[in-house]
Amino acid sequence: MELVFATNNSNKIKEVQALIPKHIKLLGLKDIGCFEDIPETQNTIDGNAKQKAEYVKTNYGYNCFADDTGLEVDALNGAPGVYSARFAGVQRNAQDNINKLLDDLINVENRNAQFKTVIALCINNKLQTFTGICEGFITKTKYGEKGFGYDPIFKPNNYKETFAEMELSLKNRIGHRGKAVKQLVDFLNS
Repeated sequence: MELVFATNNSNKIKEVQALIPKHIKLLGLKDIGCFEDIPETQNTIDGNAKQKAEYVKTNYGYNCFADDTGLEVDALNGAPGVYSARFAGVQRNAQDNINKLLDDLINVENRNAQFKTVIALCINNKLQTFTGICEGFITKTKYGEKGFGYDPIFKPNNYKETFAEMELSLKNRIGHRGKAVKQLVDFLNS
């Protein structure tokens, strides 16, 4: 079975490939000749995931899933949320995003946050969504070299390491994307 993951992010593909059953061949956007920017014009994480999956299914004809992930910080009323990738500007620079978030929280005591991933699956002309959440808090400085995005400043509850300090297998087991992908895999296996 072939299934398109609507992303060009090789880190996401690597994370998800490690979680899905071996009989499913995971394709990225490049593999199907999709080189345009897929619209992400919705104002919710759920809406963007659905929009991307439906775009690939409609324009390329493949069964597809897409995800959208946001970091939701309590003290910022859920921001950066749907704008997590471009929090510091359209250049989508992870280091700039981290710096802006740390600056915004400089004198803030409540550093509680959660990562939220929504996966939208378009398969056999039906749409299904799966949501994974990982609660934690924003550290005051960066720790670790692994992972990507906000991983160096997000420490999940009940863990002493940030996502950027963890082995990928642990991050996949406890993280937002791993939780959503597990629901996706359970659905595909049923």
